[in-house]
Amino acid sequence: MFVKRLFDFLVAACALVVTSPLLLAVALAIYLQDFHNPLYIANRVGRGKVPFRMVKFRSMVVNADRTGVTSTSAVDRRITPMGHFVRRYKLDEVVQLWNVFRGDMSLVGPRPNVPSGVAVYTSEEQRLLSVRPGITDIASIVFADEGEILSDHADADAAYDRLIRPWKSRLGLFYIDNQSLWLDLQLIGYTVVAILSREAALARVARLIQGRGAASELVRVATRKEDLVPSTPPGANPATVSSRL
Repeated sequence: MFVKRLFDFLVAACALVVTSPLLLAVALAIYLQDFHNPLYIANRVGRGKVPFRMVKFRSMVVNADRTGVTSTSAVDRRITPMGHFVRRYKLDEVVQLWNVFRGDMSLVGPRPNVPSGVAVYTSEEQRLLSVRPGITDIASIVFADEGEILSDHADADAAYDRLIRPWKSRLGLFYIDNQSLWLDLQLIGYTVVAILSREAALARVARLIQGRGAASELVRVATRKEDLVPSTPPGANPATVSSRL
């Protein structure tokens, strides 16, 4: 773990310096849009259930978090014009290099969840809190189109819980069971590939987890060639799957 933390620290420090002109330009563009703070400080739960404040570029209107909706579809009216741009190219998450530098997060790891999301974790999902959350991971690549998936459903939160959460949790747990510096380097590389070709990135991720012994259903989900099937989170009772989706 010391090697992983050292790697995270050095890469985050260098990346913050190199990307600082881009980060400043994005911050200025967001500010000029409505003259409000370009940053959004989100409450998240980190390793060991320790809460931390995650920094993001603001992609929604001011006070959008007070609506009570935690999942965001691609057609969510709370997203600003500039917000659509930063979300499309994941620029809202680049600034989280600061959290990596501080030690709240890692470059690679399960994405950090909100307190209300952690509160309903199954005992198996609790293992997601045994490592530092990351900027990217397997699920981040597989579900980079999360907003588009949710846009087809009136209740984004319900759709997330039944179509996305179960598979994201399984992929996160698979990462934890197989984590290594080499795996981190591969996932960072595939994240970059995804910017250029999502199809190529998905194919590489599917081969990666298949080669490491992932269950066939998880590999199929990773390819994203089939419709997502409603499921339950790992460790939950399958009888609780809703028939509404």
